[in-house]
Amino acid sequence: MFEKKITFDRFVRGGIAVALAVGIFYMIDSLSSVLWPFFVAWIGAYLLYPLVSFLERRCYIRWRVLSILVAILLIVTAAGVFGYLTIPQGIEQYRRVSDDLQEFTTSYLSNAELPLQLQDYIDHTLTSDNVLELLQRDDVISAVQTIGGKLWDLVSGTGKVLMGIVDACMLMLYMFFILMDYERLANGWFHLVPAEYRSSVKSMVDDVKRGMNAYFRGQGMIAFLVGVLFAIGFTIIDFPMAIGLGLFIGALNMVPYLQLVGLIPTVLLAALKAADTGESFWVILACAIAVFCVVQAIQDLILTPKILGHVMGLKPAVILLSLSVWGALLGLIGLIIALPLTTLVWSYYKRFVLKEQD
Repeated sequence: MFEKKITFDRFVRGGIAVALAVGIFYMIDSLSSVLWPFFVAWIGAYLLYPLVSFLERRCYIRWRVLSILVAILLIVTAAGVFGYLTIPQGIEQYRRVSDDLQEFTTSYLSNAELPLQLQDYIDHTLTSDNVLELLQRDDVISAVQTIGGKLWDLVSGTGKVLMGIVDACMLMLYMFFILMDYERLANGWFHLVPAEYRSSVKSMVDDVKRGMNAYFRGQGMIAFLVGVLFAIGFTIIDFPMAIGLGLFIGALNMVPYLQLVGLIPTVLLAALKAADTGESFWVILACAIAVFCVVQAIQDLILTPKILGHVMGLKPAVILLSLSVWGALLGLIGLIIALPLTTLVWSYYKRFVLKEQD
């Protein structure tokens, strides 16, 4: 008795709604280059707003402009401290590797002797006539044209860098003005929803917002603790750039299991240390892998169940299953939104399905 009859008027309205949705999709796709900075700025404002709100409520900074500037200053200071801890070590490691390569090249070339056949071939080949003939070949002309193209790419690349700086400034302006009216922008869309659907839409959006906030708080805490643990572990084994590498891997951990990407710089730094100290590369790499295994075990057995399981109300087995399922379905994006989506689905299951069964 709850079925609605399909009338011509309802069919026309449905077709108009579908056409409108398709038109909006194509409009967004055509304006993606313009909307993309605004979207990135909105994410930045979303992440920065809790700090701005904290400064206003707990630090009694009543002017929104001042609280935004203080928040940005704190973020820039934190980035500066991170750079201070990592950049000097990186420069020092680069200098060491450069000196080692230069010493190796110099010693090898000074002691190396060319075979007699190779020396005789060079003497008979690199004559004046052969060199002139070589310079007149089309290969050289094409090589010169290629070099000219590379120079043009360099000039155009410089222009792209300048445009990138302009885009970054525009993004900062977007984020600043979004933060100035964040509450009004975040709640203003609600009045665009028809009155009969507002309660259900608001309930769903509140659930999504609550789940996302809980996830980012929990995952941010886990990423920070994992970064500290990696920094401590690398420091214990006297690994190059221990603090910077540890914090970098911790930042990657904002996306579950993305810290495995940190194995790439770990292997390179292990090779650099082996070349610098003369120790066995495999021993150094084995110690670094041991740090990865210990920290991963602490994260999976202690941090994730205690922190994410507490703030999101999910069991450890459900967390691992959720990451596996949503990661397989949606890839990297699925790993990011897996736990909020699982929490939302479970919330609606308890609210509607279990309530109907009772």
